[in-house]
Amino acid sequence: MKFLITGATGLIGKEIVRLCKEKGHTVHYLTTNEQKIAKTDNYQGFYWNPDKGIIDAKCLERVDVIINLAGASIAKRWTTSYKKAIIDSRVKSLQLLYSLLSKNNNNVKQLISSSAIGIYPSSLTKEYTEDNSEINKSFLGKVVDVWEKETANFTAIGLEVSKVRIGVVLSKTGGALEQMAKPVKYGVGAPLGNGKQYLSWIHIEDVARIFLHIAENNLIGAFNAVGNNPVTNAKITKTIAKSLKKPLRLPNAPAFMLKLLLGEMASIVLESQKVSNKKIIETGFNFKFSSLESAVNDCFS
Repeated sequence: MKFLITGATGLIGKEIVRLCKEKGHTVHYLTTNEQKIAKTDNYQGFYWNPDKGIIDAKCLERVDVIINLAGASIAKRWTTSYKKAIIDSRVKSLQLLYSLLSKNNNNVKQLISSSAIGIYPSSLTKEYTEDNSEINKSFLGKVVDVWEKETANFTAIGLEVSKVRIGVVLSKTGGALEQMAKPVKYGVGAPLGNGKQYLSWIHIEDVARIFLHIAENNLIGAFNAVGNNPVTNAKITKTIAKSLKKPLRLPNAPAFMLKLLLGEMASIVLESQKVSNKKIIETGFNFKFSSLESAVNDCFS
């Protein structure tokens, strides 16, 4: 297959590209940095700038599927201007792709866009499936709702659309696990808030495999990209400490302190989303990392 990938140089994008090469797929990717444009037999970069509405139409040549991962990081303090950047980066990139596809002959059949489990309301008891229609009223819920609505527009130009609602990604190279592990490594690790909030985790390799599974099997609709058995914040903190062979001696970090330090962004670590992966499993997908312990140990190996 031939893919066009946005966000290919990011954490998840790099893993998807690696698996594509491993499977013999060809990758075109879009980058805002002209210095990062590379070209090999099955890997070629093209320039785009969503803010200025610039994109190289050659990126569509013989592409079957677009994988959209573009969007500014949410792990940066949410000032008013940066909150706008978070939304604009997702909306403008999709609008530019829509415009390009509308105005140029192409063979693209499917758009697979990243999304997030932040669309689900925070709850300590409810388990969410893709059928849930209630939207989280927090800023993250608003971001994902706008993001998914923009993605859905592509059906109007004949594309099949899939949305991958990604949980907390565990990786050896950056991302959430690195940030969670830092205080543990320095002996100041502790559960956050009351520690009872659920964290729906997934190993980065399984995230990438889900994107390719959806493409290769032409699956349509929303899919939760989370591993088996979501765990509490207290549980994952203890699992990290055990894997690193570090003690946990401190009391929980109070929620009010986190809100003072992080502002509105504290919702990332204090909200609770217990999310089901039953739908993707029923399509025949098998997780390589089926337990939190195996995922964390692999990331620290």
